Amino acid sequence: MPVDDVHLGESWALSPDSRRPLPELIEQKLREQIIGGALKAGDRLPTEPELARKLDVARSSLRTALQRLQLQGIVEVRRGLGWYVRRTDLMAVEENLEGRLAARQFSETDLLEVRIALETTAVSLAAVRAGDGELDELAKLNRRYQRAPVEDVREVIESDEEFHSALIRASHNELLEQMYQSLVPGLQDCKRHAHPSREVHNRSANEHEQVVWFLKRRDEVGAKSAMTTHLLGLYNDLTTDDVATRATLSTYVGVHDEPMWNRRG
Repeated sequence: MPVDDVHLGESWALSPDSRRPLPELIEQKLREQIIGGALKAGDRLPTEPELARKLDVARSSLRTALQRLQLQGIVEVRRGLGWYVRRTDLMAVEENLEGRLAARQFSETDLLEVRIALETTAVSLAAVRAGDGELDELAKLNRRYQRAPVEDVREVIESDEEFHSALIRASHNELLEQMYQSLVPGLQDCKRHAHPSREVHNRSANEHEQVVWFLKRRDEVGAKSAMTTHLLGLYNDLTTDDVATRATLSTYVGVHDEPMWNRRG
């Protein structure tokens, strides 16, 4: 049955937190509704336009939050009918992979290493499969990231994530995209802790631009190496105490696979 506005009252209001991306706040609010009993298994959620209005958010942010909950098995979409609550036993949900990811039960190092593996595969596929329009969109998204004020943590994180999510979509691999999206909440935590300087922010934007440069030339190896180098920056910042065991460029890109500009000697 559909959720009753009177039953929910004013409980849809989001708690403002400029440090956290909007989809994450929406996901948390929907979880609170389920834990508190306002949403029960089998309930149909309001339509996306109605729910976006209740939460006072854009539908794109709402959809991202719903997709994350869908990956965790908490909600499901029924074609032609809308979104429904699938389960309310969130403790059981957190026992599976998606739930453990949502509950941040993996270390930042684990998340980043898997992200590097997924995203370097995605960028190689995108070099072959992405349309010219998709590559132009990546360049546009990077310009938004480059213009983001460093002190605006939410804008920096969201614009960066839009770039990387668009890159993942450009791989045209649905499973890879779903796996990546399940990592996003934990990855955003990593980024919030990084607090980049303007110098680091500019370097990151330049690295994005280099990735796009290789993609537009359909250079799979160059794009993969450039993306690996880019992602290792944050990874190295978080693993300074484990120099002996942390991954390096050669972990993901073999010497024989590296583009000429990246070789030494």
